[in-house]
Amino acid sequence: MAVKSSRDFFQEGIGLFNRGRYFDCHEAWEAAWKRAHGEEKLFLQGLIQAAVAILHAERGNLKGAASLYAKSREKLDPLPAAHHGIALGELRRALGEFFDVALNERPAALPSRPKLRRAQ
Repeated sequence: MAVKSSRDFFQEGIGLFNRGRYFDCHEAWEAAWKRAHGEEKLFLQGLIQAAVAILHAERGNLKGAASLYAKSREKLDPLPAAHHGIALGELRRALGEFFDVALNERPAALPSRPKLRRAQ
């Protein structure tokens, strides 16, 4: 059996995130996070926190969603728009739009979930 690398776990997490499997992507990214250092570790932690914030919003835990989204922003906002091959600026905008509606408007149904795209 081949041992997965941090990159493998990172890529797996992207696919899970885009399929709305936020707990599972959190697990994959955590495996990569454990092997990471420095800025990469903070980047992965920010992604993990964003995924769990969405999960909290889906479960109606808006206080937890707001708290984790704020922590995620602290880590992701300083990074460039294209980071580790993903369109991070686009993700930040999508997360902002999602949480603006989810936390402030509190609709009956949550808006479309953000997706991760490859940077161009």
